[in-house]
Amino acid sequence: MSGRNLIIFLSISITLLLGTSAAPAQEQDTTGLPENVKANEECLSCHGNEYYSYFNRWLDRNVRDRMNPYYIIDSSKFYHSNHSTFKCIDCHSYEYDTFPHPGGLRLEPQYTCMDCHAWGEEWEKFNFETIQKEFQESVHYQEHNQSFDCWMCHEPHSYKLTARKSDTIKNIVAYNNSICLSCHSNTDKYQLIAEKENPNLIESHDWLPNQRLHFNNVRCLECHAKKVDTLMVAHNIRPKEEAVRKCAECHSRNSMLMASLYKYKSKQARQEYGFLNAIMMSESFVIGANRNQILNTISLVIFGLVILGIVIHTILRIIN
Repeated sequence: MSGRNLIIFLSISITLLLGTSAAPAQEQDTTGLPENVKANEECLSCHGNEYYSYFNRWLDRNVRDRMNPYYIIDSSKFYHSNHSTFKCIDCHSYEYDTFPHPGGLRLEPQYTCMDCHAWGEEWEKFNFETIQKEFQESVHYQEHNQSFDCWMCHEPHSYKLTARKSDTIKNIVAYNNSICLSCHSNTDKYQLIAEKENPNLIESHDWLPNQRLHFNNVRCLECHAKKVDTLMVAHNIRPKEEAVRKCAECHSRNSMLMASLYKYKSKQARQEYGFLNAIMMSESFVIGANRNQILNTISLVIFGLVILGIVIHTILRIIN
């Protein structure tokens, strides 16, 4: 390394350590934006892109570099998430206002859901205390303890509630399953907490008939979590040995899906349309789960009359 390059290298190193000799290259126009958006634009000017730039006073020029992909925030997803009204520094240290960021902030502990959601009457209807208790009994927490926190499933920059807000069951299924698959089909994330090889989900579910149909229409939670009446979404994930494997658990009149996946939809439909209409018009059809005996009887009577009519017509034709 030449003397000049060595001086440049040492200068940049000192800059990063002190965190005071460089600044973002461009100012964002935040006129007319909400206060939280204004506050976040400076962060997202770098963390919302694959590349970022800043003016380096030591080099006396703008420097453009790649952003660590794990630190890129999709601003569109963030502003449609449950935390869209927050400022970045509501959850992160105010020291991130300086650039380059102080290196010690890498050790900053993350908030958990209960740091915010355990306080105030506004959260009581969501039963966060019960969720916390159920989660701590789950295989995720029992196996990995504090290494497995809320953010492993609920990415804070994009998570949004779907169980009460989605128009269709399929949207709820797709979104919830994507949370499970973000770890169980992603070796990099899976091995953050486990040293063993990420299991092949297709092979581990080879006993399940019509795999694609089940995966597209049922959440992983229905077979892998213990149901709790007071919770819209179960958080007590059980060991794989306790997973549901009996078809009749779902495909029956007393389908457990009515107490889990269809819980909100069935209650809402009955309030809006009445009991019979909710059953007849519901999108949540499961083979064997919502049969109506009256309709069964009527269909059999009609079928019998059609057969009888054909027999009588045939006899009359023979006679004539």
